[in-house]
Amino acid sequence: MLFIPARRALTPEGFRGPSMIAVDDAGLITSIEPTTAITPDLTVVPGFVDVQVNGIGDIDVASARGADWSRITDLLLDQGVTSWCPTLVTDALDRYAAPLERIAEARRREGSRIIGAHLEGPFLGGAPGAHQRALLAPIDLDWLAALPDIVRLVTIAPELPLAVEAIRLLVANGIVVALGHSTPSLDAVDAAVVAGATMVTHLFNAMSGVHHRQPGLAAAALVEDRLAVGLIADLVHVHPLALQLAFRCKPSDRTVLVTDAVASRSGRLGEFAIQVRDGAPRLADGTLAGSVVTMDQAIRNVVRRCGITLEQAVRSATTNPARLLGCEDRGAIAVGQRADLVGLDDALRVGAVWLGGVQVRQRGADH
Repeated sequence: MLFIPARRALTPEGFRGPSMIAVDDAGLITSIEPTTAITPDLTVVPGFVDVQVNGIGDIDVASARGADWSRITDLLLDQGVTSWCPTLVTDALDRYAAPLERIAEARRREGSRIIGAHLEGPFLGGAPGAHQRALLAPIDLDWLAALPDIVRLVTIAPELPLAVEAIRLLVANGIVVALGHSTPSLDAVDAAVVAGATMVTHLFNAMSGVHHRQPGLAAAALVEDRLAVGLIADLVHVHPLALQLAFRCKPSDRTVLVTDAVASRSGRLGEFAIQVRDGAPRLADGTLAGSVVTMDQAIRNVVRRCGITLEQAVRSATTNPARLLGCEDRGAIAVGQRADLVGLDDALRVGAVWLGGVQVRQRGADH
């Protein structure tokens, strides 16, 4: 039995005072009890869950091999991310098989910390952003039906022909569907939600917006309680006021912080050169191409700049994405949950990380 002390711990019922979290040999939480023991000056929260990671540092998940995956995992642990989705952007249909197999192999080695792959393309619509327009494709139902089990999340533009059929097919196969890179009619959004779409990929970015006479996907997502919204809280992609708007409009379980991180140090996004300018990676024409924000920084940003409570910010990085993707074994400090945990100091920086109750990061330690 392992014991993890906390000055306070975020449970499903809210923050508890000084607590002792007990963990069994299987890495599962068995109890959270009040304690009078001396506890470290840390707030313990669930491990962060990032459903949109294209790469990090100089490693792109589309080309990652072998030891690259351990390096990505290490870099994510530094920011408190204990579960994540490797994300593949738009490419030719026949070029997805190899990276998906590498992601599946990495999951076999790294374990279920890799939840599954997120396909952000190629079935995108009127707002492709940094995705290569030449590689956007019409929906291919046979291709979608043959996707391997490693795929957990797919972003689709609801205005495309066969979008409803594609969403139904994916949902029937246990794959979560997000709407994004899109300029749909409101009827198309409604049809997609009825078909089973449950998320919007990086709200406000690469989509029609919140115009008062021509409301687009962003406006629909803000008022549609069945849709969770991904939010890139680097304060570049979305203004703090718009982030605050999203948190005020959405039910508390429908906000999901994502990093949309890319391998910015590689200088490439697919075939395009990227360069970090004005706080974010960009193509040569200035188009945003992912972010360099870390999940712990995203939490600090929404708490300090948007007035969001720490509890809501943390749930948006933990419980909400975990439940959205059907991960019932993580994302909360509760009996029976995996003891994947993060200790935050008073500055909301990562002071410690535990995987299955075993401490793998400690503030100031050399790793």
